Amino acid sequence: MYEHTSRSGRARSTLRQFLDNEASGGLVLMASAVLALGVANSPLAHAYFSALHTNVGPLSIQHWINDALMSVFFLLVGLEIKREMLDGHLSSWSRRILPGAAAAGGMIAPALIYIGFNLSDPAALRGWAIPTATDIAFALGVLSLLGPRVPASLKIFLAALAIIDDLGAVIVIALFYTDELNVVAIAAAGALIAILIAFNRLKVNRLWSYLAVGAVLWLLILLSGIHATLAGVMLATTIPLKLTPGAPEASYHESPLHRLEHILQKPVAFLIVPLFGFANAGVSFAGVTMSVLLEPLTLGVATGLMVGKLVGVFGTVAVMVKLGLADLPAHATWSQTVGVALLCGIGFTMSLFIGLLAFDDPSVQDRVKLGILAGSLVAGVAGYAVLGLIQGKRRSV
Repeated sequence: MYEHTSRSGRARSTLRQFLDNEASGGLVLMASAVLALGVANSPLAHAYFSALHTNVGPLSIQHWINDALMSVFFLLVGLEIKREMLDGHLSSWSRRILPGAAAAGGMIAPALIYIGFNLSDPAALRGWAIPTATDIAFALGVLSLLGPRVPASLKIFLAALAIIDDLGAVIVIALFYTDELNVVAIAAAGALIAILIAFNRLKVNRLWSYLAVGAVLWLLILLSGIHATLAGVMLATTIPLKLTPGAPEASYHESPLHRLEHILQKPVAFLIVPLFGFANAGVSFAGVTMSVLLEPLTLGVATGLMVGKLVGVFGTVAVMVKLGLADLPAHATWSQTVGVALLCGIGFTMSLFIGLLAFDDPSVQDRVKLGILAGSLVAGVAGYAVLGLIQGKRRSV
């Protein structure tokens, strides 16, 4: 995403490249979601849903997208988390504290709101994590529409918060959305992870070595009962960042992690994530009534995203600043911070992903999708309005 600020000659261009990629990718993702909704409510709907459920080999097309292609997305997420934690904007506790606390608040509050709506329905409670996620591509895509009216520090804050949020989502998926386990497959996967760690310790820099073992690791994780996409995160943790004291700048940016991250950024942003959105955002509005929109599950998801993220993120930031534990991002106002907190309620990609893991019933999944779409739409429009209409005022709270 963006490099450590000490590498000043490269930092700004890399940061700009990341933000531009994410922002542009977010706009493509928006278009794919709109297209999916249009197709799902058109005469092409039958062909759309039939194609997604057509088997190619052992998996349907939709499962190939959700389990295989999204593993590449999670690989990129893992690479970004590792680099930011070791040598980026999250490399010290002073840098982690505000986005980290805000991310935690932004996960807890939406979960509590969802649980409050669905407390009387034990089956629905399985979806408690759906509104806890922030879609960085969508959120930065909205920010990109505002141009220079939003200070760069807030964009960095949002990106850092979303990275920690992604880490939280990965942990939640691993702990709470894992099926019955295949011990043999897990043991074999553990052996491969040990091999990958050995590659790292032996300073193996050939990417193909890691990727070849990673492909087999994905298959074993798929068979293990753990969701296959987590193989991407596991693989990412072993890719060498190769930070050696006094290493020349060129050597640093040619490390296996940086090379793989650079290779994956555009395909993930412009192909994989939009394809996931197109395959999963399509929901038919036929038979959707006000009573469906007001069901506890749908309301819990939508309100968790719209209100929970605002309360959790902004409330945590306000408490941290008032207690003197952190400062607002440079040149940002309280009003702008409210706007960014609202944008955190855009939970599209990861929320959809968790929703599909939480529920198998297609009718329940449709209600989840309605809640995600409604909550993300309102949060995105509200965040854009706040950031677009409110000029930088003197900070006061």
